[in-house]
Amino acid sequence: MSAAPLEPQRALLADGRELVLYEDTPRPPRRVGDARTLPARAAASEIRYDDVHDEYVIVAAHRQGRTHLPVSEDCPLCPTRPGHPTEIPTDDYGVAVFENRFPALGPYDLAADSGDHPAGGRCEVVCFSSDHTKRLFEFDRIRLQTVGRVWADRVAELSARGDVAYVFVFENSGRDIGITLEHPHGQIYGYPFVPPRVRQATETARRWRERRGGCLFCHVVAAEVATGERVVHASERFVAFVPYAARWPYEVHVYPRRHVADLTELTSVERDEAMEIYADVLRRFDQLFVEETAYIAAWHQAPVREDRDVAHLRLQVFTIRRAPGKLKYLAGSESALGAFVNDVVPEDAAARLRAAGSE
Repeated sequence: MSAAPLEPQRALLADGRELVLYEDTPRPPRRVGDARTLPARAAASEIRYDDVHDEYVIVAAHRQGRTHLPVSEDCPLCPTRPGHPTEIPTDDYGVAVFENRFPALGPYDLAADSGDHPAGGRCEVVCFSSDHTKRLFEFDRIRLQTVGRVWADRVAELSARGDVAYVFVFENSGRDIGITLEHPHGQIYGYPFVPPRVRQATETARRWRERRGGCLFCHVVAAEVATGERVVHASERFVAFVPYAARWPYEVHVYPRRHVADLTELTSVERDEAMEIYADVLRRFDQLFVEETAYIAAWHQAPVREDRDVAHLRLQVFTIRRAPGKLKYLAGSESALGAFVNDVVPEDAAARLRAAGSE
């Protein structure tokens, strides 16, 4: 049998959720068959509007029953094997994407969409590998490139949906962060509204353009490159640095030097380089402590249908560990008021992260 073109393979799980399989290189389609008997899909999440803070809150009570830290033999993200059916009903895979069984958003409910209270959206799980033990920064270059290609493809597909206003690609890693599954994976949320942090950043960027001209984010990148004090890693097309006003003990932002709105606007060369720097930053984080450095990695990009001219794609990676044996908890100032207190000087954090790259 001749190899198929490098296109994703699509299938449906037993309860009707979509599964999409991506490969590193062209190959014949995999045999996929979900023989499980699953309950009906959860009802749509409820989205409530907070009048005081002018933002939406998602209520998804069905998520209380989601799988929580199973032993590796019962991992639902590993390939299916005899006597152990999983969310990925094939004996192996490259990168697998499927609709979350316990989604914070969606499925779309026309009756619940009142305009003031948008409904819908979509939550996807992205499994980076069938190997349960590897972490993202341990993958070879080819797999990293595949993950980058998958992210761009999913952003394009979700952006085309009428019930999605913002696409968020992110990864939670480590028990300190609160993960519920240890298999190497990330998630993608397609929000039916623009989240508050995104809205705030684009509004600030638009005011900057109106008053000073140009891109606020490009200005930030140029300033960091000029001083160099907080730069952790720089390449031909990207710059990674600890922000001047970092909120977290160890936090790195990665910007493309070229002004692009989202992952779909990167060229394949830029995307591959972005993934190499992503892995490099994660390796540096891994060297910071004897304990596992749990982290959150989040791609900030433009909303689907607004403010695309002022938004600038960037990656944020941070850990809540502030010192050996100590975590950064969001206590009164942070949780109640959103006013962060950082225990680590950003310039010191940058120095440690630069040194970690040479260890």
